Amino acid sequence: MRALVQRVGSASVSVSNTVIGEIGEGLLILVCAMGGDTEAEAEALAARIAKLRIFRDEAGKMNRSLLDVQGAALVVSQFTLAADTSRGNRPGFSSAAPPDVGERLYLHFARAMAEQGVPVATGRFGADMQVSLVNDGPVTIWVEA
Repeated sequence: MRALVQRVGSASVSVSNTVIGEIGEGLLILVCAMGGDTEAEAEALAARIAKLRIFRDEAGKMNRSLLDVQGAALVVSQFTLAADTSRGNRPGFSSAAPPDVGERLYLHFARAMAEQGVPVATGRFGADMQVSLVNDGPVTIWVEA
């Protein structure tokens, strides 16, 4: 699985101009299941992200995790993280998991984040979503499991 993690002061996701998920301080996690991924990868990715030390400590150093700061996660599915841009100008997405598998693993990842002790809000798989965020830092990190 792949994730693009952004440290945020706040973030929200809307569908048809209605907010369906929002958080304060924490992480916006854009996540993509790749072909061949299983629940084990979703769980490993969630554990890794929950413990990723990218929040400031008292000295201003990135030394605290999402768990340490008691932040929340906004988890949004984004199959375009599977984009292959190696040929031509139009990205290919054939390495992404099929939609039924992608949705199952996306929801499993969100549950696994919650099981880590992180409050979780989500987007809606397959929907046309609008994501708003206040990127803190900015800190944006690519994570794979």
